[in-house]
Amino acid sequence: MNWLTLENLAQLEEIKAQSSEKPVLIFKHSTSCSISGMAWNRIQRNWKEEDLQKVTPYYLDLLSYRAISNQIADDFGVYHQSPQVILIKDGKAVYDNSHMGISYAEIMEKV
Repeated sequence: MNWLTLENLAQLEEIKAQSSEKPVLIFKHSTSCSISGMAWNRIQRNWKEEDLQKVTPYYLDLLSYRAISNQIADDFGVYHQSPQVILIKDGKAVYDNSHMGISYAEIMEKV
């Protein structure tokens, strides 16, 4: 998968700007959580290369970058959860879901 890694706070401003041209999806993943691992695997199995034409995907290892996860919650007004997907359009969160509610089909429907 060709997901971008979210590793610094400055990228959040880039994401806001990018989302004006194409939706941005953030997947917040806890590498020590089995539920997070299952949700991530489900997304990976379903993800298609052509999805990159519809949405720009970012992956956040929240154990390594918890401050970024906290800033995402503040900037986009979403309650922190893990695992969590957040869809950004025009600089605003328009959809989020977590745990076993994370659905590839639902994400792509919202895109």
